[in-house]
Amino acid sequence: MDELAVALWEEPELGLHEEHSSKLLRETLEEAGFDIEAGVGGMPTAFVASYEAGEGPTIGILGEYDALPGLSQSVGSERDPIEAGAPGHGCGHNLFGTAGVGAAIAVSRALDRDDAGGEIRFYGCPAEETLVGKTFMARAGVFDDLDAAITWHPSDHTAPQRGGSLALDSLAFHFEGESAHAAASPESGRSALDGVQLLNTGVEYMREHVPESVRIHYNVENGGDAPNVVPAEASVWYFVRAPTREGVERVTEWLREIADGAAAMSRTEVSERYYTGCHRLVSNGAICDTFRENMAELGEVEFDEAEHELAGELQETFPEGALADRLAEFEPPHAEAADGATLYSTPMDAFDEGDPGGGSTDVGDVSQITPTAQFRATTWALGTPAHSWQAVVANGDFGRTALPYVAKLLAGSALDLLTDEARLAAAREEFEQHVDGYETPLPEGTEPPFDLTQ
Repeated sequence: MDELAVALWEEPELGLHEEHSSKLLRETLEEAGFDIEAGVGGMPTAFVASYEAGEGPTIGILGEYDALPGLSQSVGSERDPIEAGAPGHGCGHNLFGTAGVGAAIAVSRALDRDDAGGEIRFYGCPAEETLVGKTFMARAGVFDDLDAAITWHPSDHTAPQRGGSLALDSLAFHFEGESAHAAASPESGRSALDGVQLLNTGVEYMREHVPESVRIHYNVENGGDAPNVVPAEASVWYFVRAPTREGVERVTEWLREIADGAAAMSRTEVSERYYTGCHRLVSNGAICDTFRENMAELGEVEFDEAEHELAGELQETFPEGALADRLAEFEPPHAEAADGATLYSTPMDAFDEGDPGGGSTDVGDVSQITPTAQFRATTWALGTPAHSWQAVVANGDFGRTALPYVAKLLAGSALDLLTDEARLAAAREEFEQHVDGYETPLPEGTEPPFDLTQ
């Protein structure tokens, strides 16, 4: 597993363009006897690897392997890009996918020994960072016959994730106007950038009148070329988040109305491109209990002195208050035990139950189809901000030490679900209490956004 994680880290790839990473993971599973279905959901780097032996449930392990833009970073305690502006694994997906592959192979060997019966699948899920992969895979129906799905995420602590996530819409508005000389003939022009700015201004006024849990972010993708030319084209990319799918859709409709108003005020034309959307995460408590039981049995990850030293050097570069803020989230006695630690891997109970969180994940769509849960495992220095260069360092160095632990935890939990009918039934019963059918958030005709590489 270590060599595989390094190979992915050394060649980071953006979402829907993970040709190298996807190929390495597929080849590893194929060599272990898995049947591979590639290109699922209309995405060449998405795949499903299956291994079946005997009668029993079908359990899925979700894996990711996309990187983030602009986070190229060498291993060291100072900011030092390998290639300026290039991608980097700031979210640990080089570890994420690798550990899942290792776990799936371990379960396949248990199936061969008749320790369990059924089917284990590894889902190669691209483009999680842009909330694309699993949503388009879900629309293709690849999760429909799963009895349960499990996954994990790199972090600075080890615990089940009992909290949720926010549903999301990702869409862009493109304004078209008329170019003209901005000084000699401004009356001849119609500024597309005015349309973008009016839309953004309208959204700022809208913020006062949406629930506090709603999150709206935007980025101007194109604002023109030169100050003395009235921009004929301009575009802005939006994320809309809310605790429910219905809430997201209400805010998105309001956003569209503001865009139409901005076009009317600027006398421009506006068009929309819907990139992707996702549902909220519904974390399954019965599966989280399974994770916690296995964590108690496995204990802690053992990091060596040099790894603790590098983690401590990274902590010195964190924003002021990052460590204190993290410790404030921990429950006693972990808050006290972790105080002063560089790497803290003692398993703890979840401290996020009932919290919808501030982010989004396309794991949410899987959780609307089958009982699903994930856990966090210590691969980063305590207090590490996600999507940071410090996380890239950890994912290329001491984070790899946790891979055997994570693979064992995933494999053990998958086997528990394969062999314990009562446990799986409890997970299904809980799922049916909280989920009432799945409907894709993708409008008809939406295709994977291969040009969305930001």
